[in-house]
Amino acid sequence: MNTVALIGIDLGKHSFHLQAQDHNGRPLFRKQLSRPQLLRLLAQQPVCRAAMEACAGAHCLAREIQAQGHQPLLISPQFVRPFVQGNKNDFLDAQAICEAASRPNMRFVTPKTEVQQTLSVLHRLRESLIRDCTKSINQLHGFLLEFGISLPRGMVVMRRLATVLAEHRLPPRLVVLLQRLHAHFGYLDEQIKVLDRELVEHVEADDLGSRLLSIPGVGPITSSVLLTELGDARQYRSSRDFAASVGLVPRQHSTGGRQNLLGTSKRGDKNLRRLLADWVRALLCRRHSNVVACALANKLARIAWALAQGQGRFETGPDGCAA
Repeated sequence: MNTVALIGIDLGKHSFHLQAQDHNGRPLFRKQLSRPQLLRLLAQQPVCRAAMEACAGAHCLAREIQAQGHQPLLISPQFVRPFVQGNKNDFLDAQAICEAASRPNMRFVTPKTEVQQTLSVLHRLRESLIRDCTKSINQLHGFLLEFGISLPRGMVVMRRLATVLAEHRLPPRLVVLLQRLHAHFGYLDEQIKVLDRELVEHVEADDLGSRLLSIPGVGPITSSVLLTELGDARQYRSSRDFAASVGLVPRQHSTGGRQNLLGTSKRGDKNLRRLLADWVRALLCRRHSNVVACALANKLARIAWALAQGQGRFETGPDGCAA
């Protein structure tokens, strides 16, 4: 009887589609299973590789598979798509995952830990609250403008709302609604401050996080995002690989021995890319400000990788440059 060497898993919310193959790539079976059934099946199998796309739920399942002694392989969905044969369905997706995982030069995604995933959730929640705050400010501006009241852009409308309501005769019902919107903004703002305090506490208590804070221009928010993306940094062969994963290196379109470098690839986490570039946007040198921002963001990403690889802190020399 042939031994299962690789199982391709097409992830779903309630059911999972599997294709298993042996060491020679011959298919052995196809199954549609629930999550408990999948884990029971894997528990009965000899040690093998389990491949899946790096999407929602993949990191949690990868940790469960790893706990059973198997080797989880997470593949970026863009690398699986070319291997889908014919029309798309769940079993063909599982087959394509097996094909992609069998390639010797395939790049895999390192499963995130629970701490990394929790930090990622915290950041996404914070970003959502910030968007809601911006929405509330814009709504308040719009509502007041409908009644002929125009205020400067930004947070000033929230600070001056009580004065504006006292100076203008507005319908009582409208005043109540505007005050309710103002109270909603206050709640959102307080929640953001709570999350910021949690981020600071987590980063300062973490060894790598505290060392990342030693990099000029890297604060608690950027440091915590780097913690989520970097991990122990072993999944990246070099600092350039990490910078490339964040989308801070040029795209290539080279042929015939002639190198043609285009703009930055902008792959990976755009929020991390923005955080790494924010502090240098005011610097205007001989090159365009966007070029300067991207170049220094690239440099910061590489410094962060180097700190994650070692145990040191960022140190500057007597001239203020990196030692």
